[in-house]
Amino acid sequence: MAWLHNLLLALISFPVKWLVKANNIPTDINKELGIDTTKPILYLLRTHSVTDQIALNMSAEALGLPNSSSRITIAGESHRACLFLQEPKSVLTRKVKVTNVAEKFTHMFELHRRDPSLDIQIVPVSIFWGRAPGKKISGWSDVLANQVSPSWLRKFFIVLFLGRDNFVCYSKAVSSRMMADLSGSDEELAHKLIRLAGTHFHRRRQGIVGPNLLERYELYNVVLGSQSVRKAIADEASSTNISHQQAKLKAQKYINEIAADYREGLIRLGTRILTRIWHKVYNGIEINHAEKVRTLAQNGHEIIYVPCHRSHMDYLLLTYVIYHQGLVTPHIAAGINLNFWPIGGILRKGGAFFLRRSFAGNKLYTAVFREYLELLFNKGYSVKYYPEGGRSRTGRLLPPKTGMLAMTLQGLIKGINRPVSIVPVYIGYEHVMEVSSYLQELTGSAKKKESIFHIFSAIRRLKNYGYGFLNFGEPINLANYLDKSVPDWRELQQAEPDKKPQWLNPVVNDLATNVMERINQAAAVSGMSLCAICLLSAKKHAMTEDELILAIEHFLALLAQSPYSDVATYPTISARKLLTNTLKLNKFEVREDSFGRIISLKDKNAVPLTYYRNNILHLFALPGLIAAIVFARGGIERSKIKQMLIKLYPLLQRELFIYMSLEKALDYSESLLTNMLDMTLLRAEGERILPPDPSSSTYYSAWLLNRSIQETLHRYAVVLTLLYRENSMSRDALEQKSRQFAQRLSSLHGISSPEFFDKNVLGTFISALKENQLVESDSEGQLQYCDLSEALRLEVIALISPDIAQRIQQI
Repeated sequence: MAWLHNLLLALISFPVKWLVKANNIPTDINKELGIDTTKPILYLLRTHSVTDQIALNMSAEALGLPNSSSRITIAGESHRACLFLQEPKSVLTRKVKVTNVAEKFTHMFELHRRDPSLDIQIVPVSIFWGRAPGKKISGWSDVLANQVSPSWLRKFFIVLFLGRDNFVCYSKAVSSRMMADLSGSDEELAHKLIRLAGTHFHRRRQGIVGPNLLERYELYNVVLGSQSVRKAIADEASSTNISHQQAKLKAQKYINEIAADYREGLIRLGTRILTRIWHKVYNGIEINHAEKVRTLAQNGHEIIYVPCHRSHMDYLLLTYVIYHQGLVTPHIAAGINLNFWPIGGILRKGGAFFLRRSFAGNKLYTAVFREYLELLFNKGYSVKYYPEGGRSRTGRLLPPKTGMLAMTLQGLIKGINRPVSIVPVYIGYEHVMEVSSYLQELTGSAKKKESIFHIFSAIRRLKNYGYGFLNFGEPINLANYLDKSVPDWRELQQAEPDKKPQWLNPVVNDLATNVMERINQAAAVSGMSLCAICLLSAKKHAMTEDELILAIEHFLALLAQSPYSDVATYPTISARKLLTNTLKLNKFEVREDSFGRIISLKDKNAVPLTYYRNNILHLFALPGLIAAIVFARGGIERSKIKQMLIKLYPLLQRELFIYMSLEKALDYSESLLTNMLDMTLLRAEGERILPPDPSSSTYYSAWLLNRSIQETLHRYAVVLTLLYRENSMSRDALEQKSRQFAQRLSSLHGISSPEFFDKNVLGTFISALKENQLVESDSEGQLQYCDLSEALRLEVIALISPDIAQRIQQI
């Protein structure tokens, strides 16, 4: 009957190809799955479906894989290159029949025993048409539901309406030789392989389609019926002198305010619209390390995405990427400020659930929100929330808010049936549409309330945004994290199940810092960020084209030879091509004279470009500090560079969320120093490290590295000198006076960086001083200047330019 199947395949292929667009997951088969196209490949599908096989053939052709309709030779015998576990359901009985795949595998293992060199790659392939999760209440739309083995009639409608939303998901190949070498008869091995395949297909389906939709009645029953919410309702009725029923209705109102109303159809429509927008707005979206998340999903993990927050575009971009990477689209924590008509309803149907900026004093709201979040975890929904609590106005990571992380850990210790993993996500852009409004807010303007008019005005400006970047960072398995931080947390929780653990707050704070460090660990370097860091470091913010290209080459070479981390990503094209692409974004002024082109920052763009520099400043903090130490001293012993790094690194680490411990940072600095010497960005005379010769081609690049860290050192000098003058100050007074003087210094010396006098940045530095015992505090909480403070101040003052050092000394 093989000829009949092939004839049917040929007849149906032509019309189906017009209806179907196969989306490949993953897109790089060789890199992620290691499938060797030179070895025989046997595809294994769950359902014997002609349309599934057509979609597979379309995908295989695009990826350079063999056609599943062809035949392969096994030990001299000709066999079909595609096998199936099940037949489709019958239209009338809806029964599912198994195929003769067990006989096929049994015979294959017999052939393996005859030929010890025989090895076939068995590649499981899951085909999805749309990705509608199931639901308990059936409706007419279920005709399009992506059932496991739909009948041919249902499949007709599925292909007709969902053909453009087809996903062909490949899994790692199973070695037939490895299976054949296991103990057991050929028949037992065949059935074992089939069981493993069935389990794999089930997990793959769960990982891409997700759990059943949460019906409203179930939501009310679970949240309102929980012990904590029932107690909060009783307390609310008692404290506000209202009836129990009124308090219960109030809790139900909170549920309606908070809860998402996910609709897969809206996600499908949204991805089509967004595909058009991305093609119009961006030159491309670069995505890295998605395979880490797919592995978690396939292993049954509850996934919590915690991205940095640069722009409102983040909501759309991350959900879009997750969807197209073959993962369940997450429920998204969104600020209540976005719940305005009609955007709020659209976001809610896209999976957004809303939370207030503050829960303070509202125990009923807190209980309802916590129970809702735990319900999402227990039902298996992936969740996304922003640890910074809001968008960064400076391009740096903000100090994390710990509320959502605390609720996540509390849900874990109460009991979540699946392993829970946090996935940090770095998002970067070559153009952020809100940058101008961020700068206005940093200079004192009130934050504008979101409205539909702002959305429309933003859409009109969507053009020429360069590249977007999304890197998934190193996941954190929460149970393992707790095992390391609090080894006996399970026993402590069992002893006092209804009491908030004493260890929770410090562990949550450490976890929050770890998450932010892992976000920055996965940073993406772009042409815009490189040009920004070079030009903002240059005097008068101008460089010749050749100088800029050479500096970019040196910076990229340094990152290539001493990578910041395994998950950070860097441009792979030449520095000249990178600059050409970046200039097309019209952020720079290009002038030409008889000597060549000069590239400078337009006056109105100098401050906005600090945003893009700050995205990657942490990558250049250590090389910049090394260069600053060497340039300031004119030459210094290698051992003394290490001593100064030991003093200053903990402060940089806290401010810039650098993921390395002090020990690792010192090892990394040794690598940097070695490579800077090899590249002649520095030179050595015996044990002394000196700046490069002023006539060398690398001198200017090394000087730019030194300048890249100067504003940070200026800010340190301001805070330390103020405390030195006063000797004792409250934290609030030190922050306020530091901000005032930093603003003055910025005006006098043309320091065009809003974060130079940003309250969050100054507050983080003061916290780092206290944590590292570089300032003391008295019984009243006043900060006290001490010998360690003085030693640090003198070290910092020695690293900055004399004119600014003099101005700071005259505070």
